[in-house]
Amino acid sequence: MMIKAPLESKVVLVTGATRGIGAAIVTALHGDGAQIIGHFGHNKDDANTLLANFPERLDLLQANLMDNHAIESLWIKALAIYGRIDVLVNNAGIYVESPIGDESDWIKGWENNIQVNLQAPANLCRLAIQHFQAQDGGVIINMASRSSHRGDGPEHLAYGAAKGGLLALTKGIARGYAHDKILSYAIAPGWVRTAMAENHIKSVGEEYINAALPMREITPPTDVANMVAFCASGKCRHATGSTIDITGADYVR
Repeated sequence: MMIKAPLESKVVLVTGATRGIGAAIVTALHGDGAQIIGHFGHNKDDANTLLANFPERLDLLQANLMDNHAIESLWIKALAIYGRIDVLVNNAGIYVESPIGDESDWIKGWENNIQVNLQAPANLCRLAIQHFQAQDGGVIINMASRSSHRGDGPEHLAYGAAKGGLLALTKGIARGYAHDKILSYAIAPGWVRTAMAENHIKSVGEEYINAALPMREITPPTDVANMVAFCASGKCRHATGSTIDITGADYVR
C-alpha cells in the first residue's frame, strides 16, 4: 500500500519563494507532495533556477509587494491556477534601516518595513480568510522573527515593530477564525544562514558568530522550512495561534 504524502493534493502559495528560507520552504513542501505557487519580486534569474530544479508541481508569479493592487492581483492569479489555495505562507520580507538621525530616511524606512513586512501579509491574510471560509478551512503561516519578541537594533526599529505586528495579526486570526477551520501560525527564526546573512558572516567571521550561539552553528534554512511543512500539514490543529521559535536556543522565551 502506498503511503500518501503529507501535503499531497494541497495547494500552497509561498511569498518570497526563490531565495533563502523561501527556496528551502519550496523544497520541503515539494518533498511532501504539495502543489506550489511561488511568488518572487524582481530576480528572474533566481526564479528560473528554482523552476529548473522543480519542473513539476511549481508555478511562479511575479509581484511587487510595495503595491497593494499588485498584491491582490497576485492572489487572483494564484487562485486561477488550480481554482483553490489551501495554505498561505507569508515568507517574503525586507530588512531596511530606519535610522533616527534623518527624518526622510526614518519615514521611508518605516513605510517600507510596514508595507512589506506587515501590510502585504495582512492583505494576503484577508484574501485567504475569505477564500478559506468558502472552502471549509485552510492554513496561514506567517514568518515573524525573534525581533517580534525582543525588538530590533536602533537602526531597525521599524523592522521589529512590523514583525511584532505580524505576531498580533497571526494570533487574532487564530482566535477569530478557528471556528471556520482556519489555522494560523507564526514562525520566529533567529540567525538563519541565507545569502543576506552571509555578508555579515564574512565581515565578522563565522567562528566569532558560532561562539555566541548555544548550538555553535547558525540555523540552516531547512529547519525553518521543515516546520512550515509540518504546520501546513494540519497535524497540529490545536497549536493554532502559536509562535514557534527557531533560534537554536539563542533566544528563549
